[in-house]
Amino acid sequence: MDRLSNINPFAKRDSHAPSSVITYKVLTLVTWLLSVVTSIYYTYHAPDDGHYARRPIWEQNYLFHSGFTQNYLISSLYWLVLFILQLGYIAHLFSTNVEKVNAACSVGSHFIFNNLLHFAFVMLFVRSHFIWAEIILIINFFNLTTLYFRHNAYPRFIHLPAVSGPLAWTFVAIYWNGAIMVHRPDSLVARIFANVFIWSILVYGMFFIITYKDYTMGFCLSVLSASLGVAQFHRQFIAFQWIFAFTIMAVLFVFTVIVAVPAWTGRELPWGRQQSTTDNERAPLLADP
Repeated sequence: MDRLSNINPFAKRDSHAPSSVITYKVLTLVTWLLSVVTSIYYTYHAPDDGHYARRPIWEQNYLFHSGFTQNYLISSLYWLVLFILQLGYIAHLFSTNVEKVNAACSVGSHFIFNNLLHFAFVMLFVRSHFIWAEIILIINFFNLTTLYFRHNAYPRFIHLPAVSGPLAWTFVAIYWNGAIMVHRPDSLVARIFANVFIWSILVYGMFFIITYKDYTMGFCLSVLSASLGVAQFHRQFIAFQWIFAFTIMAVLFVFTVIVAVPAWTGRELPWGRQQSTTDNERAPLLADP
């Protein structure tokens, strides 16, 4: 078992050898650049390796109108901020502080895998391979969920860009791409299903806010709900979907503030998992890196 743990890149470790740290630095930076360049390029360009159903990301988004169509501006800003914050996470790998380096390396394998899966998703999505894109999103959802439950007690400037930010997007993207994947995503039946499943965003976000006091997850999901709401409002004024989306956004944002303010002031809320004295020094919502 010890030997298996040593060769398993996803195994939880408290320290990392210098050679492993170098590997994480190289792979993290390369895969992050791959993810960023691919996302930006296909935001403005369609693939030129074929002639059928190849479109830029947001053209796909608006061509296949569904109950989970997003607003391109808000979602693009979400990813732009996330990519910038991920640079901050990558900087931890180059820190002279051993504890910061070990914390960054601990989530490194999952983060690298997330970058590769995000790259694969974009390449499939712009080529209209929505079923395969959905499979990639589901794999990444399990990857990031595993990362969250194994490493949810690191400083927020590691937690937000490497864990909660990508996980929140992946959860919403499963519905976004899944709605496009089905036949006639803007049909009455599809919109009724969308009216029901949109509430899972609220349930999902409240789980992390209440159980882990994770205001970063609440904030990310509230932004993505706003993106969904704006797109639905512009699409069809007389509809439930944009009302539901803005309601979810408002509830998540209010609870995010309720949790965030005590965390910033060093006060403990009387619910959820209580942090030990030792854990407080590493808690993502209570300590800076």
